[in-house]
Amino acid sequence: MIITLKPHTEEEQKDQLMRWLSGRGLEVDVSEEDDHELLRLIGDTSVVDVSMVEMLNMVQNVRKISAPYKKANRLFHPKDTVVDVHGTKIGGGYFSVIAGPCSVESEEQIIGIAKRVKAAGATMLRGGAFKPRTSPYAFQGMKADGIELLVKAKKATGLPIVTEIMNENHLPLFEEVDVIQVGARNMQNFELLKALGKTRKPILLKRGLANTLKELLMSAEYIMAGGNENVILCERGIRTFEPYTRNTLDISAVPALHELTHLPVVVDPSHATGKASFVDSMASAAAACGADGIMIEVHNDPAHALSDGPQSLTPDQFDGVMEKIRRVRAAVGTEN
Repeated sequence: MIITLKPHTEEEQKDQLMRWLSGRGLEVDVSEEDDHELLRLIGDTSVVDVSMVEMLNMVQNVRKISAPYKKANRLFHPKDTVVDVHGTKIGGGYFSVIAGPCSVESEEQIIGIAKRVKAAGATMLRGGAFKPRTSPYAFQGMKADGIELLVKAKKATGLPIVTEIMNENHLPLFEEVDVIQVGARNMQNFELLKALGKTRKPILLKRGLANTLKELLMSAEYIMAGGNENVILCERGIRTFEPYTRNTLDISAVPALHELTHLPVVVDPSHATGKASFVDSMASAAAACGADGIMIEVHNDPAHALSDGPQSLTPDQFDGVMEKIRRVRAAVGTEN
């Protein structure tokens, strides 16, 4: 529910109304839109007598919000959220490229790739330390050692690091991680989302393999309800009946999410297609349709990668993709 106050409402009147609403167990968020102050109510708004509130002299109108997600809803927060990762911004016109290997494999590998992707224009470094794999016999990541190597790569290049968390008990290991990624398989791990809501680190939340946009936004709401509003959404493809690609990239999710929410939206063409030869065109499509960023897997030797080699670009290929992305963004008028 959103209560719009009339211009020049006295502070004392507004404070009295806010205290009354808070006394009914509602969280009240105050913001400004044009010449009006808006009171956005979070919680069970059935305790509010709408007709009584509308009769108050200070109130211009009351709007009910039917969507179950509130904090993530653009109606509650019309302006785009800009997530600041130690000076690297994403959202609200700021574009970010997150690049690096699927898995951290060695110090030489991760630092070497970090230097190459930074030189090409990447603004953040990705790398898996904990790897959720379909097969229990596949490489599961270097775990804590992998995070230590990511931190070394950050110190060597200055790039903020992005890596995936599997379990809330691992949170102490992520103190030096700049962006915590929630993978597709954990999008609805609600206990993990609640724990991440208590942190203030930016969270990159990936859409599940078979989840709707509404379900993605409800997962974001879990994090935001805990007090952490630094959420970045990621479209990484969904499972359909088509087996030629690893998943089907739902590129329409980008404008749809921008219509529904104020949160930044990035696209992961690597996981979406599963084929390195498609990453170039799908990254360009993401840039053209207004994505706030792109997440790409880059490996120095994809043929011998311990995970997801077929979808990984070489550093030279990544150079070409970055140049094309710059041209596309300039053509559609979003380059900054």
